[in-house]
Amino acid sequence: MKQTILSAAAALLLFGTHAYAQQQDFSKVEVKTTDLGNKTYMLEGAGGNVTIAVGSDSVIMVDAQFAPMHDKLKAAIAKITNLPVKYLINTHYHGDHTGGNEAFGKEGATIVAHQNLKDRLANPPPGANGQKPPASPADALPKQVYADKTTVSSGGRTAQLVHMEGHTDTDTVVYFADANVLDIGDTGGRARLPNIALGATIDGLISGVQMYVNMANAQTKIVPGHGPLATKADLQAYHDMLVSMRDRVAKLKAEGKTEDQAVAAKPVADFQAKVGGNDMQADNAVRRIYATLK
Repeated sequence: MKQTILSAAAALLLFGTHAYAQQQDFSKVEVKTTDLGNKTYMLEGAGGNVTIAVGSDSVIMVDAQFAPMHDKLKAAIAKITNLPVKYLINTHYHGDHTGGNEAFGKEGATIVAHQNLKDRLANPPPGANGQKPPASPADALPKQVYADKTTVSSGGRTAQLVHMEGHTDTDTVVYFADANVLDIGDTGGRARLPNIALGATIDGLISGVQMYVNMANAQTKIVPGHGPLATKADLQAYHDMLVSMRDRVAKLKAEGKTEDQAVAAKPVADFQAKVGGNDMQADNAVRRIYATLK
């Protein structure tokens, strides 16, 4: 049951992202640039947020949005610096964050990610209906992979990479200590319903968010996968919500409730009302928590 639910979730994310990319009119998208200090910037366009760290001779980039956003991202970077992108770090494998990999890879950027991410892009898992997305081309695959943690340095800038399994089992958290900027991909941000996909668990997500809280201080600028910048206080509130959601679902499971019965009990209705999200998202959150509880 657990694997079926996670496979279905993975398929929904993969094919949902692909469908969105096909429907989106990228010609109308404008990239918004936010200065985070110390030559570090957040770019918002279509897809996941991008972080740019400018060094003395090159750029470290985090995530690359959808493939059609490449030229717009390049133009936005050109307004900041004429230096090349030397490293492109992926926070996780979904197409709204890795779609631009191929184009940047062909231009010479070294793509860096967790080993699981390379495996997912090279051999995407089939969905619940057996449909399998195509493998990513060679230029889109990471050329530099790691297992637990690593660093990437270029032009005097250093990115600290740490693996966690909160949104997927491919997640990477990126910290630029010299700018006090933390890029957390789709594993959090301002309070929102959790999205636990392939290979991740509710406990892994809670542990990951606790790690962010421990790393951050009141001045840390936190770049989420989507939406506005977050703060340490935002992450603490998200962590506390996740713990409450897990404990409620765990109580229902311990009482012998089936997954469907746990969903029907609406244990996260108050959080849904507080942070937004539709009924399907709330029900999916309960199902994924239930399925990944130890």
